[in-house]
This record gives sequence, structure tokens and C-alpha cells, in this order.
Amino acid sequence: MAELYLVRHGQASFGADNYDELSPSGRTQSSWLGEYFAQANLRFDRVVIGTMQRHRQTADAILAAMGGPRVELAQDAGLNEYDFEALFAALGEEGLPSGLSATSSKKDFYKGLRHVLQLWADDRLPGAVPETWQQFQTRVQRARNDIQRAGGRRVLVVSSGGPIAVTAQQVLQAPAASAIALNLQIRNSSVCQYVFNDDAMSLVSFNSVPHLEHAERREFVTYG
Repeated sequence: MAELYLVRHGQASFGADNYDELSPSGRTQSSWLGEYFAQANLRFDRVVIGTMQRHRQTADAILAAMGGPRVELAQDAGLNEYDFEALFAALGEEGLPSGLSATSSKKDFYKGLRHVLQLWADDRLPGAVPETWQQFQTRVQRARNDIQRAGGRRVLVVSSGGPIAVTAQQVLQAPAASAIALNLQIRNSSVCQYVFNDDAMSLVSFNSVPHLEHAERREFVTYG
């Protein structure tokens, strides 16, 4: 069986004009993960990332910290995050629960996100969306199948919280509500490990941050 290390990007720039860029903490998280991989003597013969800037920045920082021969990056848009801004726009501010604003605080944002994701999964958003929940599920599954069938004994994949949660949901054959719950728990630069062959994939570990498990690094455990 081959191994898949599925990594969520480092902390992005929440609240900035451009969310799709690693924060200084996100760059540090990613570098520390590369150091961990190097110390564990883990070398990857394939690296696949989404097409978002934060995916590439995370992969670049990991590989730079690992050292050794450079592995060419393959890109797959199926690993990209859903458009959360479009989902909120499709709901409208008036569609959020009373007293809740998705822009007032990070806490409110995640409360609102849980609400809008459930409506999206139930196909109950009143406005137009760039993709349906089922289309999102389908592209994540297609990306996973392509990775399984492309070869490689140890593969590094950098993606986002949504596709990572849906991958776990699909592999475990769990309901949509599980993907939503998992999505909101996935930590920045966390690692999910799978074993796989062309036809099957099994989960070994989920949402681990071994590179942050030091007292002096606890402040670097982030979710956004």
C-alpha cells in the first residue's frame, strides 16, 4: 500500500484584503512541518497541490525546510476550497440566525459558516452558487481518484479544510453532516495520513500536528 499525507495549508490571512496568502504564522507552521518530515526521514516521490496561492506557499515552505532533491509540484483544482464568500452571498446577511454577523468576529464567522454549509449541503441556499454541494463532492472524489491512480509510494498533498473534510467523509462513508463538523475542526498545517492503492483508501490518522506539539508552539495551533 502507498502512503498519502494530506496537509491543510498554513494559516491564511483572515480579515486581510487577500485571504489567499499565508500569514507569518502560516509560513512558520509550514516550515516546521517540513522540518518534522525531514527529521522523520519522510521523503515524497509525488507532490500534488490545489491551484490556490496558499497551497503553493505551504508546499514551498515544507519542501524548502525538508531540503534534498526538489520534487516537481503537480496542481489539481479539485483540491481547491469552496468559495465561502459566494455561499454567504447566496444566503444574504438576513439569512443568518438572529444577532449573528459573519463579518463581526472570527467566532461569529465560524458560527455563520456552519449554518451556511448545512444549507448548502441541503440545497437550501436561496441565491445562486458557483457549485452545488454535490458538484463539490464530485470534484473532490475525482481529485482523490486521480491521486490514487497516478502512482507513487509516498505522496504529499496540500489542500484546504473543505476538501480534506470531504475526503475523510467519503473514505469513511459518513453523512454530509460529518464533513461539515470535521471541516470546522481541521487545524492549519495539520496532517491526515492515509494508505491506498488504485481502488481503495483507508484513514490512518486525522488532523495531527506533531510539529506543533511543544509547549512553546501552542500559540501556533490555529484553525483559520
